[in-house]
Amino acid sequence: MEENSYNEIRSPLIQPAYTDEDDVLPSASAVKHEEEEENSPIQQVALTVPTTDDASLPVLTFRMWVLGTLSCVLLSFLNQFFLYRTEPLSITAISAQIAVVPLGQLMAAKITDRVFFKGSRWEFTMNPGPFNVKEHVLITIFANSGAGTVYAIHVVTGVKIFYKQHMTFFVSLIVVLTTQVLGFGWAGIFRRYLVEPAEMWWPSNLVQVSLFRALHEQEKRPKGGLTRTQFFLIAFICSFAYYIFPGYLFQMLTSLSWVCWIFPSSIMAQQIGSGLHGLGIGAIGLDWSSISAYLGSPLASPWFATANVAAGFFLVMYVITPLAYWFNVYNAKNFPFFSDGLFTANGQEYNITTIIDSNFHFDNDAYQKEGPLYLSTFFAMTYGVGFAALSSMVVHVFLFHGSEIWEQSKSSFKEKKVDIHTRLMSKYKQVPEWWFWSILVVNITLTIFACEYYNEQLQLPWWGVILACAIAIFFTLPIGILTAITNQAPGLNIITEYIIGYIYPGYPVANMCFKQHWITLINMPVLIGATGSMPPATAVNYAAWIFVGFLSGFVMFRYRPDLWQRHNYVLSGALDAGLAFMGVLLYLCLGLEEIGLDWWGNNLDGCPYASCPTSPDVFVEGCPALSF
Repeated sequence: MEENSYNEIRSPLIQPAYTDEDDVLPSASAVKHEEEEENSPIQQVALTVPTTDDASLPVLTFRMWVLGTLSCVLLSFLNQFFLYRTEPLSITAISAQIAVVPLGQLMAAKITDRVFFKGSRWEFTMNPGPFNVKEHVLITIFANSGAGTVYAIHVVTGVKIFYKQHMTFFVSLIVVLTTQVLGFGWAGIFRRYLVEPAEMWWPSNLVQVSLFRALHEQEKRPKGGLTRTQFFLIAFICSFAYYIFPGYLFQMLTSLSWVCWIFPSSIMAQQIGSGLHGLGIGAIGLDWSSISAYLGSPLASPWFATANVAAGFFLVMYVITPLAYWFNVYNAKNFPFFSDGLFTANGQEYNITTIIDSNFHFDNDAYQKEGPLYLSTFFAMTYGVGFAALSSMVVHVFLFHGSEIWEQSKSSFKEKKVDIHTRLMSKYKQVPEWWFWSILVVNITLTIFACEYYNEQLQLPWWGVILACAIAIFFTLPIGILTAITNQAPGLNIITEYIIGYIYPGYPVANMCFKQHWITLINMPVLIGATGSMPPATAVNYAAWIFVGFLSGFVMFRYRPDLWQRHNYVLSGALDAGLAFMGVLLYLCLGLEEIGLDWWGNNLDGCPYASCPTSPDVFVEGCPALSF
């Protein structure tokens, strides 16, 4: 026990670093006073993130590279695999963050501590000592890199599934890799604006910081209470055990639309009550995967952002869209109330392959014969709101953050005042900014080459790549700022589709490739763009997310801040991890063998008529005939 004591992590998370010139360590009271004097201006950060650092801990270790690479690869595969579910199962980096702890400790205990090439500049050891928090953090960064799905994969999916066309593996790989790496280039260039300022606090990261503290700190159990580690384990086990019900045994827990049970034959009642295909009034979601699937963990969302999402959702979902639908604006009743499908004028599903010729170009003659293409009322409304959100985002950032951006730009050329966490990081050598510029230039060059050389498949000309990058440069900073302070990051593919569709019409793949060159940090003002994830997100996803966010961000944070500080982010991590481990276990044990349960409780939503049109002149298979 004694030999490991020097590496224990106590509160705060990591020990302060002292240089060789330090003769006397400061007293505990002095350190505490200094922390109180200087901390993050963001209350949630001040309550969660420590203000000290131990620069002596080894970081780039053998086990870090092995476990980090493994975590990245596994999470990338699993999240992409589960993306195609109706309710996507998101396996966050928190799962890897937990799983690597025993593996890291096992490697520290069993791998040889022999020093290779001792005395030379190449000296190294595969086991520098106990598994420490900094190794753990870097492994989790690897996991985070692989945890998100690849947005560019929608190009490949759309071509093969939607348009029934072929794209070679090599071209698909180029599209995916170049668009992903472009994002790293943008992120590095804008880090002085989006990372270093204290106001850019990225709320979701606090979940992982809290979990690091729970896993590495030595904490004394309070009388009558639980340590954070004990609380995490209990919540994790409960989440793991519970998910077998919405994940397999009783899938209707995803959306208990009881209004549909009362009115089993009414289209209007089911449109009102359906949580997956309607307004979701009264629908109850008891599935953490559906709650956190599209908007992230509600426990990580600051209350002001949750409230804005709630207001925007209510305005679009319960005021504007119902009025437009039930007043039959643009023959809205010919189509479902809520759908991401494409329809003909008489409400039938639009066969998109009929308007694409053999060269994979838009066939205008065939389109004139097939007729105009229509969207559901809600889907059309989200497009309109998306354009409004775009302009409001630019104005909002200019008015509320313009002076900060200007000051940050000026401070790049002179001494600047930084917050405590940025100052702690300043002792480490930074990655040169020219690295990120190089990444950006090389990938833009490769993208242009791919688009020109494989133009038959990608269709996007070289100037389209340049235009996409120019738009990204313009929007990355303001939208990144909003993401960093609100934790909401819906995409802005709407404007990119419109721009390239207007400038370069008739090339569907070019349209999809164009929008992939936007950095994934893009966001919009929260209230106006609240419904940006709908569809595929549904009413029950939003309603349940808002309710949980209200309990956490408003009730607990305001009235029980002590419990919120100790347990809020730890609970979020436990729920994510339990869900992820059970989800993977269910797939490996039952999904691979296609073993399922066919009963009423596994009929998602239970509202078969919610997607039916309400016009008496439109007849759709499976829907009751209407007469007025």
